[in-house]
Amino acid sequence: MNLFCPIPKLDFDTINLGHGSGGTLTSQLLEAGVFQLLENELLNKKHDGAIFNLDGKVAMSTDTYVVSPIFFEGGNIGDLAINGTVNDLAMCGASAKYLSLGFVLEEGLKMTEFWDILVSIKTACEAAGVQIVTGDTKVVERGKGDKIFVNTTGIGTVHPKADIDAANIKAGDKIILSGPLARHGITIVSHRQGLQFETTVSSDTRPLNKIVLELLDEFGEHIHFLRDPTRGGLATVLNEIAAEAKLGVDISQKDIPVEDEVYGACEMLGFDPLYVANEGLFVAIVDAAVAGAFLKKLQQWEHGSMASIVGEVTKDHPRQVIMKSNIGGRRVVNMLPGEQLPRIC
Repeated sequence: MNLFCPIPKLDFDTINLGHGSGGTLTSQLLEAGVFQLLENELLNKKHDGAIFNLDGKVAMSTDTYVVSPIFFEGGNIGDLAINGTVNDLAMCGASAKYLSLGFVLEEGLKMTEFWDILVSIKTACEAAGVQIVTGDTKVVERGKGDKIFVNTTGIGTVHPKADIDAANIKAGDKIILSGPLARHGITIVSHRQGLQFETTVSSDTRPLNKIVLELLDEFGEHIHFLRDPTRGGLATVLNEIAAEAKLGVDISQKDIPVEDEVYGACEMLGFDPLYVANEGLFVAIVDAAVAGAFLKKLQQWEHGSMASIVGEVTKDHPRQVIMKSNIGGRRVVNMLPGEQLPRIC
């Protein structure tokens, strides 16, 4: 339990079906929990929706989070949901302003767990500079919800210099990865399997909006495309880019950052880091003329020390991703054919 946000006194220690009835228990849960903790001028109106003004071009994104386990090293389903939607908007070149928050709670979920998730949501919102302005809560019978599912929808304004579009990608563009691969996916699977490593592997869940906006301020239209490699990992994102741009992608294995403990875990479990999910890094396709300066700026970010130029876009082998291996060979990197790790986000 978060000592700085003690759980309020409630009549029940676990969620029950009455908390989804719309009656007294629902009111108690929302008033003493959600509204009290996440309060702001718009949410305090407790209306069926939120009314606000936004200037300029607007972006919107929605996602539903069903990660298992709901608590893991480095985060939980609550901050994952906030960061995920904030980051999806950042990949559009937009600064998230307002979010909706929807819960599907399973009967039997401990109130202390729900409260800790709410506290992490509050902390994540503060870090990203966003507000929860409307939402919804439903309760399902025991065995039908896997503790908690979270939906977030975000809306925000697009940076005036942003023109993020696969149509802007051209041959010669450099491909930059903002940090090391596979931390989130390996963290989740290690919790499921009860694995212990010599050093702690933790999720990289974090908001990316502030660094992306700084990069847009400086490099603007030279940033042709952004994407966060969540489910399906880097390999899936690069294949999507190659397909959308109708160009080829060349990458170099030696330039792709993977931490030793993560790489070792992938080898032990039989996973390829290229396909493992991430939650706190992004792929940027930028004009070659600014790639060096872009990388230097990114490496100055607190989480960007391992950022790297991992490849470039080419006219050769259109719609294919080709990787040069550490021993000098070349192989096709295909789209992930199935689900490598279930319930990652």
